[in-house]
Amino acid sequence: MSFQAYLDNVEAKTGKSAEQLRSLAIDKGLADGKGLAPGVKATAVVDWLKGDFELGHGHAMSIVAYIKGKRD
Repeated sequence: MSFQAYLDNVEAKTGKSAEQLRSLAIDKGLADGKGLAPGVKATAVVDWLKGDFELGHGHAMSIVAYIKGKRD
């Protein structure tokens, strides 16, 4: 599965684009404009996405990668 397919599946499941989830992560203090917020581990973002959006681990990690700057 391609990275874009993961992002598309996340949007289909949550109703939110990767960019919208990144913005929510920023609002929650998990991320900033450069990536993950200082001191925040990927696990914190994954746990949030699993808990609030019922994403699986792989899909949650695709959002972590997106937050860190991966775009393709």
